[in-house]
Amino acid sequence: MLTRFEKSRVFSARVLQLAQGAPVLVKLSGERQLIEIAQLEFEKGVLPLTVVREMPDGTKLLLDMKGEEIGKTEK
Repeated sequence: MLTRFEKSRVFSARVLQLAQGAPVLVKLSGERQLIEIAQLEFEKGVLPLTVVREMPDGTKLLLDMKGEEIGKTEK
């Protein structure tokens, strides 16, 4: 599970991408604000982003948008 800080970072990064003209990854009906589009993309799991979580022992966990571990790096 992603922390609220990781979710906030993902949303802000995606909204910035959309504001700069990145393509929308979900079908939309009607006008939507950028934050709503980012939220829909997040909920549908279509964002091609990976969260890197640094652990206290120096390792790094790689997480997908559902918060599931997809990899781990050593120190």
